Amino acid sequence: MMPFDPQRLAYGEHPDQYAELTLPEDDDGDAVRSGNVPSGNVTSRKAGGVVVIIHGGYWRSRYTAELGRPAARDLAARGYACWNLEYRRAGNGGGWPETFEDVSAGIDALEPAAQKHGLDLERVTVLGHSAGGHLAVWAAGRTEAAVPVTAVVSQAGVLNLAEALELNLSDGAVRNFLGSSPDADPHRYRSADPMQRLPLAVPVTALHGDSDKNVPLSQSAGFVQAAVDAGSPAELRMVPGDHFDLITPGTQAWAAVVEAVADASELRAT
Repeated sequence: MMPFDPQRLAYGEHPDQYAELTLPEDDDGDAVRSGNVPSGNVTSRKAGGVVVIIHGGYWRSRYTAELGRPAARDLAARGYACWNLEYRRAGNGGGWPETFEDVSAGIDALEPAAQKHGLDLERVTVLGHSAGGHLAVWAAGRTEAAVPVTAVVSQAGVLNLAEALELNLSDGAVRNFLGSSPDADPHRYRSADPMQRLPLAVPVTALHGDSDKNVPLSQSAGFVQAAVDAGSPAELRMVPGDHFDLITPGTQAWAAVVEAVADASELRAT
């Protein structure tokens, strides 16, 4: 195996209930892949904290954790332990409430992984792209969690489900994902929509490309304004590039993501 190759760890019985753990190199230049971390290497494992990566794809099953692998490799090379989370999506057993259950269980599965690999669970940044940004902010609002989230970096996240539904983003992705209408099940929409879960104690940095044609800027800007108005720590950062530049190492947008993750890893939930 090459450095920064991921280990696949299951957190449930469904084929899509797993995460890929990509570890940074230790002080000797070796990436730890299995077994307990020797005590002398624990400090290096904790140097950058943990980044949970949640991929996008408008919650649809044809998009997979493969989208998060370039980010995991790049961030692991920078000293972060990366947890590239797969989950059931609409079309393969996901939706309401299964996707949310998976995201919660998948993040909490870091607890046994941390014991085995010496991870720093005092710094858990969730990095989510597009629909993954929605799930990242949702995860930050969990009231009971074995592994609390300490910061979120949203990459063009779908952060206002009511607006996304009204705009019919990606040909009805919200209705397809939640399987109902707001009138038929208002509780479901309130529980799923980040705008309805404010205020949050967890800081959110929302990045958005200035040429994004897939998710409108209002999704990030509107959420950040609502969060600030509610007393939540939140910031909007405009970056150069389109929707996918945010998940493409080597772009200017990706450089902004790396900076935001570095800033977030130093933050704590209030």
